[in-house]
Amino acid sequence: MAMLAYRLLLWLALPWVVLRLFWRGLQEPAYASRRLERFGQVPQEVSAGGIWVHSVSAGETIATAPLVEALLQRDDTPVLVTTMTPTGSEQVHRLLGGRVQHCYAPYDFGFAVERFLDRTRPRAVILMETEIWPNLVLAARRRKIPVMLLNARLSERSARGYRRVSWLVRRVLPAFTAIGCQSEAHRQRFIDLGADPACITTLGNIKFDLALAESIDHKAQEMGRLCHALDRPILMAASTHPGEERQVIEAYRALTESMPNLYMILAPRHPHRVTELTTLLTSDGFAVSRFSQIQVPASDPGQPKADILIIDQMGVLLPCYRLAHIAFVGGSLVPHGGHNPIEPAALGTPIVTGPHNFNFAQVHDALETAGAIKVVNDAQELAQALGDIFSDGVRQQEMGAAGVQVVEENRGAVERYLTLLTTALSETPRR
Repeated sequence: MAMLAYRLLLWLALPWVVLRLFWRGLQEPAYASRRLERFGQVPQEVSAGGIWVHSVSAGETIATAPLVEALLQRDDTPVLVTTMTPTGSEQVHRLLGGRVQHCYAPYDFGFAVERFLDRTRPRAVILMETEIWPNLVLAARRRKIPVMLLNARLSERSARGYRRVSWLVRRVLPAFTAIGCQSEAHRQRFIDLGADPACITTLGNIKFDLALAESIDHKAQEMGRLCHALDRPILMAASTHPGEERQVIEAYRALTESMPNLYMILAPRHPHRVTELTTLLTSDGFAVSRFSQIQVPASDPGQPKADILIIDQMGVLLPCYRLAHIAFVGGSLVPHGGHNPIEPAALGTPIVTGPHNFNFAQVHDALETAGAIKVVNDAQELAQALGDIFSDGVRQQEMGAAGVQVVEENRGAVERYLTLLTTALSETPRR
């Protein structure tokens, strides 16, 4: 009855899903292409019998890449990596290129899932973090395909939401072959919701296994030269959301009263909002440039100087974090749940965030305990905290070093997840 009710709700929602996909395509052109993949169509070049890894969006794909890399080296089975967002798709191509197969994952409509599984016939299904899709999980298990949830996380807020549909969740969670959790707290929440304790383990967070390219310093210096910022104090505001940029801008404006040379790099979470933010900033009187438009060397006298650089391309956050003296990690001054603070921590950049960090609660707690993060509640506190850190070079070094230490102490999860996956695959015959 639980699945019948779920499927009925999905069918009722189908017209709205189609309309929303069409509307999203008008706002973000990348959503207008490959629409049929959302309903189970698989590109002809995707072969059957591989390992299917689903990583949703850009952040999850970046985090999953080391695991996929290790899997490619250890197993000769083809790997299919799916996402749900165009930015996630971009990261698959950027990080994994032609070494993996790629398409969008189907929405969780029964017909779409069955069509996708008929075509791909995966040897195993690996879902990342919180991707609990009832039709997909149960359809795979009916076909005797192992389904694993890796790097699993379940915040208290998410757990409360799942408890409201416990009639459905308790039907689905026991169908997972294995669940590997980021922390013991996440593990316990899954068990409380109905997961089999014998199939769920705590293996750590693979985001700590971030691989830093040797070229990152060169890329950061080149970016600094192009935007005339190498001799300026630099604030990085990353993964910001609507309602949050205004607070960041207010803090930046307040800081420039005592730090007129302060430079800000602003990277909105969703690149399609760049035009909106450019209009907002220029109307406030700031000189703005876009990353994609900075093409001439900084020595060229025709290159205009700006107060703020807006990042309008994927794949440049790490050099920005390296270049910056302080990083504000967004999604935290608004109740979104925060974004990944491990990246700036790994690069030794002091971090400031808002109070809403439930998506990374354990990571955030570890960094805050070590003194790598400062938490603020509003624009005024943000300006005060940034000013204090900018004025204290010793504190900057101590915060940066503390972040690096936390990251180093928590590395190694990729190998543990790979061991779990290899064990499951050894028990599964090739198709």
